[in-house]
Amino acid sequence: MTGTGSFMIVVGFDGSEHSQAALKWAVDEARHRDGQLRLITAWKKPPMAWYPAVLETAVGEIVAEESPEQIAGTLQADALESVANEGVAASGQVVNSDSPASSILEAAKDADLVVVGSRGHGGFPGLHLGSVSTQVINHAPCPVLVVRSRA
Repeated sequence: MTGTGSFMIVVGFDGSEHSQAALKWAVDEARHRDGQLRLITAWKKPPMAWYPAVLETAVGEIVAEESPEQIAGTLQADALESVANEGVAASGQVVNSDSPASSILEAAKDADLVVVGSRGHGGFPGLHLGSVSTQVINHAPCPVLVVRSRA
């Protein structure tokens, strides 16, 4: 149990279908345990990228592309808003990291449970378990629940 006396659930959230299923499960669990959530959304700057990128559309309009940090922040803000609408206390961190698993594990040091999706946006769609969830399972300081979406 955390020092606050409230059941703390850390959720790895990247906006993928599996992380949305994990968030839904974590919200239900927090409600049953009168707990709170801590959402972790990791982002990193792609190699050789610069932001903001300026693009020209097919009709000649000039638009600025969002940076990975802005996208992560928006994803998390939307998720936190949906959790608040469910009546569950939640906080979040948007972390610049080459290792989303390390960011989740760091946040889980004082957690009672970690909830992650079985896979995220990785490049091997046939895998049932992604690299981040595998690392979290193997190194977490508390129980881990891995959630698969129904799709």
